[in-house]
Amino acid sequence: MLLCSLLLHDDGISTTAEKIATVVKAANLTIDSYWPGLFAKLFETRNIEDLILNIGSGGAYIAVATPPAEAGSAAAAASGPSTDEKKEEANEEAEEEDYGFSMFD
Repeated sequence: MLLCSLLLHDDGISTTAEKIATVVKAANLTIDSYWPGLFAKLFETRNIEDLILNIGSGGAYIAVATPPAEAGSAAAAASGPSTDEKKEEANEEAEEEDYGFSMFD
């Protein structure tokens, strides 16, 4: 779908659902009928060139704030056990599940 839209954009043709469906049909592909409409709506609101130029920028992701180093102990206490503590708990649980026999006994 995206390649069909890029093909249309590269040729200077407006990206509509009908034109995307025509390109898909010409390529002998089968897709669900709702995809061309979804892509056409996307490209009504977004510029294809902007999407191409910002592919690796990660602008759509939201950064998660981390606490500063001084407040680390309070934040760590509030966030729960550390990864080391989680590994220890997992090892203890694995040891408790040992029923005294193995597959080769």
